[in-house]
Amino acid sequence: MQHLTWGESLRLVGLAAVAQGLRALLAYAWNVSSEVAAATVKAQLREQMAQKFAALGPAWLSSRSAPQLTTVYGRGLDALDGYFSKFLPQLVLTAISVPVFLVVLWREDLPSAITVGITLPLIPVFMILIGWYTQRVQNSEWEASRTLSGHFVDVVTGLSTLKVFGRQWHQRDVISAVTDRYRQRTMRVLGISFMSGFVLELASTLAVALVAVSIGTRLIGGGIDLYTGLFVLLIAPEAFSPLRLVGSHYHAATEGISAADDALSVLDEPEPEPGAATHPTPSLRWATDDVTMASAEPTSSLRLDDVRVTRGDVELQPVSLRAEAGQLTVVSGPSGAGKSSVFAALLGFAPATGAVSWQAGRIDLARDAPLRANIAWAGQQSDLFPGTIATNVALGVDPDEPADPEQVRRCLRLAGAGRLDPDQMIDPIGGGISGGQAQRVCIARAYYRAFSRDCRIVLLDEPTSAVDEQTERDMIAGMHTVARDGRVVIAISHRPRVIAAADARVCVAAQPASPAGGLGDAGADDSSTTDDQRSGVVA
Repeated sequence: MQHLTWGESLRLVGLAAVAQGLRALLAYAWNVSSEVAAATVKAQLREQMAQKFAALGPAWLSSRSAPQLTTVYGRGLDALDGYFSKFLPQLVLTAISVPVFLVVLWREDLPSAITVGITLPLIPVFMILIGWYTQRVQNSEWEASRTLSGHFVDVVTGLSTLKVFGRQWHQRDVISAVTDRYRQRTMRVLGISFMSGFVLELASTLAVALVAVSIGTRLIGGGIDLYTGLFVLLIAPEAFSPLRLVGSHYHAATEGISAADDALSVLDEPEPEPGAATHPTPSLRWATDDVTMASAEPTSSLRLDDVRVTRGDVELQPVSLRAEAGQLTVVSGPSGAGKSSVFAALLGFAPATGAVSWQAGRIDLARDAPLRANIAWAGQQSDLFPGTIATNVALGVDPDEPADPEQVRRCLRLAGAGRLDPDQMIDPIGGGISGGQAQRVCIARAYYRAFSRDCRIVLLDEPTSAVDEQTERDMIAGMHTVARDGRVVIAISHRPRVIAAADARVCVAAQPASPAGGLGDAGADDSSTTDDQRSGVVA
């Protein structure tokens, strides 16, 4: 600009302004695209984890800490923002831009390019050394975070029991100590992050200072012109900047990296064979289409032949039974005998061997897909979600269609909860209804699925365990009504009134179990006996 007119100088200034504006625009587009990519990756990971949870089934979930899995699924995957939106894009940018800057410096001033080329590797060396230590400390902090969340939820869940035994104050001190350790680890991670930033800035500053000293000395000696010297001084810091940003973004993303390890370990879990299958075999789908809702006669039956369920390292004794459509079949027996495990095997949630005959199809549980698409099921735990009672009853049937109000009321009446208002709200912690009412809402959910999807098998696990006598009578009447609609209704129960009201009864005896793969002491004898052979139940 030394020998240019004012107009020519203003054009250069305008060109520089346009270049800076273009740079800002590209930086904004880079940030937006990075955030969108990070959100997409997190959504895909969450979807894959949700599908994995469904494939692994409740047996696997019950063996893991629910609060820790929730922490990984929620806050842990949120921490991947820094990794995908900042660290990975900056790493790619560094791999492209640093060689370009070195080539430009080499063309403009070879001594400066040599200086930058020698000092530039110092930054990755410091990044690696500090990064190893930071990752180890961050892993410790992430483990403390999972422990704190899991311990806190466990304490809140069992608070009533702790108060009964006067141990609530001890747990308060334990939570305080765990929280303090988490605070100390978090502050330690922050200190290391600040220290790493200082080290990287110091290394790059000293490297740029060496270039500046070299340029200044050669300017005095006449070995370089002012234009080249200023240009090199502007480019040299830009060559170090991408590497510094990689280091700082890596330290900001270390928590997400630790959480990603836990998420990937869940995705790498082997799925049960064949329980992970979620679709019925073609023969079962064809058989389901042959059954009509209007059928009131017992036109089909569910038969189990020597079904052996594997629970951990133990194989339970075989169970054989037959349940007719149109009848209420009650399975009773001591706790731990394997009644709920048989339900889990039918749903594909527990590995099992043996054969199941349903209508025109026969399933080998060790090889074929489970009966899940044909089953409406209510377990012992009452899992409700924020929303109305109606949305909880219709949960999982068709998310794109609103719940049928008349069908919801009918299912609530059959479940002994006819007095509940379908529009009543349930808060995020399940408040607003009692435990017994929550159990009946879950049973109504099973009925709603049975009617909406024409599920011909209804499984109920301890349906009346938390209700009074009158409500129990109403629920038993509802079970008989559902059965008379042409469905196989099987209920697990210890309640005498439910057992007495059964059309068919099966008693599962508590016999010694054997290690997986063995027959045990009982050999091939069945572990179930019939209370009434005339009822059509074969044990």
